Amino acid sequence: MNIDLHHFWDNHQTFKAGLPAEVYTSPAFFERENRTLFTKHWIFVGYRHELSRVGDAIPITVAGQPILLVADEELNIHAFHNLCRHRCLKLVDSRKNCGRLIRCPYHSWSYGLNGHLQAAPYFGGKDIKQPQEFEKTDFGLHRIECKVWHDWIFVCLDTPDLAFEEFIKPLERQLGDIALNELKPIGTIDFDKVQTNWKTLMENFIEPYHVQFVHQSTTSQPLVDHFTILDEHCLGSGCDITNDKSTNKPATLAVSSRFLTLFPNFVIGLYEPDQIGVHLNVPLSADQTSQRRAIYVHKDNPITNEEIEHTKSLWYRVHKEDHEICERLQMGRHSSKADSGILSPYWETSLRDFQERVVRSVEIL
Repeated sequence: MNIDLHHFWDNHQTFKAGLPAEVYTSPAFFERENRTLFTKHWIFVGYRHELSRVGDAIPITVAGQPILLVADEELNIHAFHNLCRHRCLKLVDSRKNCGRLIRCPYHSWSYGLNGHLQAAPYFGGKDIKQPQEFEKTDFGLHRIECKVWHDWIFVCLDTPDLAFEEFIKPLERQLGDIALNELKPIGTIDFDKVQTNWKTLMENFIEPYHVQFVHQSTTSQPLVDHFTILDEHCLGSGCDITNDKSTNKPATLAVSSRFLTLFPNFVIGLYEPDQIGVHLNVPLSADQTSQRRAIYVHKDNPITNEEIEHTKSLWYRVHKEDHEICERLQMGRHSSKADSGILSPYWETSLRDFQERVVRSVEIL
């Protein structure tokens, strides 16, 4: 990989350069992110409410590796490397309920929901007796550090760069007295695969510069009412709108909002009076990311099914507007003339901070 990132730090002009185009298009750089950035940081991987029964299991991918989320008998969430300790078969390949055991379909090695090996049938031969020195306690599933914060599941494949409490702290500071424990999920939108790099989706959410131009038909949030947010690794923007200033149009978003991220991939949007949206962006390759959005309201909100479908429809349209732009960014960056571009010294300061964190993360080798 011949991408030189040193010049990224050497630009002292008012208009900072962005990351080189190859950082978004290079498979080699994506693999470097998998070896560094996505192993050292807390990565958002799923929604707690989707693991609501004992034995619920969801296979996911983190840093290009197969991972398994499982709900145990007390509905605690565990994360394991998704492979059998016998011959490394991927244990679970689709969402399912495993019951009380995670069973390998190859030779029926079976694991408890806590990851402990429970059975290795006939491993020692025709009788039940196991080989000498074979201890089941030595062959449990490989555990991964896993934390659940409200409805959101995070994992770290290696030693975390921050304790989880420190990781969450700046976001808690920005959220203030918002009672996240009083939210209920009302729907999820699955966008499947978006043909763009994961960083492009994150950067698009972080900066407010595009909102007035890209979302003319779906939002009524004037650019002049926006501001950027940089609070350690909590990056994003906000928009404060009063009723007399709002240019509210039917079927558009026209409320005060906060658009917040935790580096590298947690995304949460807050929309007055009580709606929250959380994005799950899963990097698949240099040119492809899967995306889902879960929508929440206060548990006492008497929202109707018709209102839920209206809300989902609005957010579907907003995301599709973003996807078109992000996919065209990805296509443009494959041009031989694509360079680093320049960033607004006012509207894209939080985006620049995000990019600096990317560079620092991948240089940890």
